[in-house]
Amino acid sequence: MDLNNILSQLGVGSKDTVYLSVTPGVGLELIQLDTSSRTVKNYAYRPLEYNESLRELVDIEAFKNAVTELFAELKINIKSNVVLNLPMVLFGGKELPLLLADDAVTEALTSEVEQSYIFKRYEPVISWIDANNSQSGDMRKLFYSAVQKNTIDDIKNALTELGATLSGVEMSLTSILKALAFSGLAEEQMKENISWNLMLITQSGYSICSMIGKNIVDYYEEPLAIKSFEGDEIYNAINASAQITLMSYPANYLYVISETDMVSAELLSKRLQTDGIVNFWENNSFKKQDALPVSLEVLEETAHKISLEAIGIAVGSNVNMPVKFNFLSGSASEGAIDDPNEPVHVVLGTTEFDISPNAARNVALAAAVVLLIPAIIAFMVVPMVAKQKQTLLDDVNAKLQQTDAEIKRLQEEQNKQNDFDVNAEIKKVLGNNRSKLMAYTALGESVPKKLWVTYFVAKDDGKFDIKGDSSNVEDIYLFFRNMKDSLISTKLRLHKLEMKTESVDEAVTIDPNQPADYEFEITNMTSAELNPPPPPDPNAQQQAQQTDDQKNKGSGLLSKPLLNFGKSSN
Repeated sequence: MDLNNILSQLGVGSKDTVYLSVTPGVGLELIQLDTSSRTVKNYAYRPLEYNESLRELVDIEAFKNAVTELFAELKINIKSNVVLNLPMVLFGGKELPLLLADDAVTEALTSEVEQSYIFKRYEPVISWIDANNSQSGDMRKLFYSAVQKNTIDDIKNALTELGATLSGVEMSLTSILKALAFSGLAEEQMKENISWNLMLITQSGYSICSMIGKNIVDYYEEPLAIKSFEGDEIYNAINASAQITLMSYPANYLYVISETDMVSAELLSKRLQTDGIVNFWENNSFKKQDALPVSLEVLEETAHKISLEAIGIAVGSNVNMPVKFNFLSGSASEGAIDDPNEPVHVVLGTTEFDISPNAARNVALAAAVVLLIPAIIAFMVVPMVAKQKQTLLDDVNAKLQQTDAEIKRLQEEQNKQNDFDVNAEIKKVLGNNRSKLMAYTALGESVPKKLWVTYFVAKDDGKFDIKGDSSNVEDIYLFFRNMKDSLISTKLRLHKLEMKTESVDEAVTIDPNQPADYEFEITNMTSAELNPPPPPDPNAQQQAQQTDDQKNKGSGLLSKPLLNFGKSSN
């Protein structure tokens, strides 16, 4: 089972994360990456009109419809977290005193941003970061970016109406940088301490981003009415305009990326006069190859539409870029603050999943509850069980003490009387019980099906007497042999075996063809033990005594001897 599904079943808010990109020239893109193999698993797009002059969506309803169609086409649950890439509206750098607090920095940058014609009509959302190693004296250099607050609010509300949640917003410059790093297109340029320039060509002009490795050093933007040129004039115009700027940013590499179908990055790279190695990438209709391999589920003509912005937004946190902006904070705050709802891609062995810090916290809390509840129950129940067991142990110890005292008393009495051996008596009782138990066991195992035991006695001295009936003699002999084999030391014998009859006449007239019952007796007792003399009758003794008394009371000559022969008087 997928770990995302498990987390969803746990109810900890681990939704699927979907990556969208508003890309001029393409429309609205939805992309899914396999970050382990660095391939595109799934992709779809819908045309979406974007006003590059005002740098805003033309129709928010068209955006909603495009989102609905993309989710339906790729069969993705609409109740997902959405991370969105927007075209860069405004980006720049500024030096400010180190003593300024963050609130003061935000106010200063807001004043700077509001000078732009775009934000004279709309309230900006500003995000800023410190430039690395850019502090000099009492000043520090900052890079900032701004987008229209109403645009973010409209997109957020539109997604909420559809059931999705806007969990992150990035701008195209940072998305392109992440795509170059993830795909390996700028692997050499992004090595540490390597200086290079990134040149982006758009419908409204070009911009140059001076870089050292993955860090932005400076930024320059030049508006240019590209649509007003015809044929190759645009290449000459860009070359003439950018030549002086590139001389101001000496570097080992120049990377040219064209995002408009009116300019080929390949042709422009051949026209530009600059030192260093020049590379290019067609992020437009001139594209000849894909930035990443695509799965078989993505059609070839559709794959050519995949933009660097779409790849960069889908990379998520798999590429660590120093430049990161946060446009979802309620107030304009430092962009280095991570959005707790922004999903982070996690790889555990062969398992991959996306989870936001908030969802991870909820998972941790759920796991803690699952682990703590048994511990609390055990903490409460164990003392109770231990108390009960201790009570039982105390009772056993008390009985043991009583038994020891009784044994000691009996031993003392034996020592006094010298006529009773406790140990011998115990052995005797155990021996008798063992003999009886063996007899019961043998009796239960040896009785044939058509044999009935009617009488059984086992005495303490190892004497046994068994009587019963059977319909045939063979079962009686079988039963006798089994008992004798089971009770070897008892010296059992077949004392009696005869036909069962009610009278002598019945015995004489028995039909040999009719079945007859036999009665038997198996014993190791003697005849005297089997037929002991009857106990004396007290009434008979009394009558005999009375008769003797009457005889002795007789009188006359008959009561005394007439002569006394053989006696002599001394």
